[in-house]
Amino acid sequence: MLLDIENLTLTLPGTARPLLADVRLRVGAGEVVGLVGESGSGKSTTAKAVLGLHPEDAHAEGQVRVNGTDVLSLTGARLREHRSRSVAMVHQDPRSALNPVRRIGDFLLERLARTGRRDKRADRDRAVELLGAVGLPDPAGQLRRHPHELSGGMLQRVVIAGALAAEPELLLADEATSALDVTTQADILALLRTLREQRGLGLLFITHDLHLAAAYCDRVYVMYAGRVVEEQRGGRLFADARHPYTQGLLACSPELGDTSRALRPIPGRPPSLADAFPGCPFTARCPHTEPDCETWRPEPVAVAGGGTAACRRLLLQSTGSAR
Repeated sequence: MLLDIENLTLTLPGTARPLLADVRLRVGAGEVVGLVGESGSGKSTTAKAVLGLHPEDAHAEGQVRVNGTDVLSLTGARLREHRSRSVAMVHQDPRSALNPVRRIGDFLLERLARTGRRDKRADRDRAVELLGAVGLPDPAGQLRRHPHELSGGMLQRVVIAGALAAEPELLLADEATSALDVTTQADILALLRTLREQRGLGLLFITHDLHLAAAYCDRVYVMYAGRVVEEQRGGRLFADARHPYTQGLLACSPELGDTSRALRPIPGRPPSLADAFPGCPFTARCPHTEPDCETWRPEPVAVAGGGTAACRRLLLQSTGSAR
């Protein structure tokens, strides 16, 4: 398994609950895995843990293994090598990753230099090759341009080229298409899929768009309050979501062309780090909550067709003790 996160718990001093609690997540080589949930659910924190980028005062438990190496145990030169070689991350806003007063070529050449390369001519040829691989026209000419001369979609392609400079095995895409228009978004999604197929990359795709995740990803994890509450194959998640939170997300998501369906927002508000939960964190917003849910510690329950959902009612159904 390329990425294997097992029972990852991340706590900060002064907070009522962990940032992440018992997170389990896997990504295989050549696999596209989605990670969805409301803002503050822990999606980006999970991705950053793969790079060892959790806050210095945070306490981490569990394991984050990339190709068998536990990232949480890495320090110094080994951690820097991991961040520059094994895994690469693409963020939502490409302009935040680029220095506005430096050229595109400088950005790529710096990335290539971090891999230990020392041949400037070969590095420039490689930079042109990378820009061509992500579909930019006149890649040699793009090296001389500044970020303000390129559109948002073109800049995102530049950032993806930079991420590929070290030939990583795992790519983390954190809302990498949400700031783009629909047409450009489709182009970037197609590019990521092509690169995954050509290079055998594992791709962790973080998004707020549940419909996109279900259509684009092989498997999808749903997070709430720092926990994984459901994991299903992409198409099945959309057709047969089992956790009440996932069902709530789908119920309040508009569908193209369907104007007759009423949107039903999830009641209440997403939890903050000041909210403590002795039991299921979704209890206060769940339409099916029962008194015992307030003290039941969430655990994944296998569901029909594969996948899991952390819901007490599903556990009772699976054991034949549902009321």
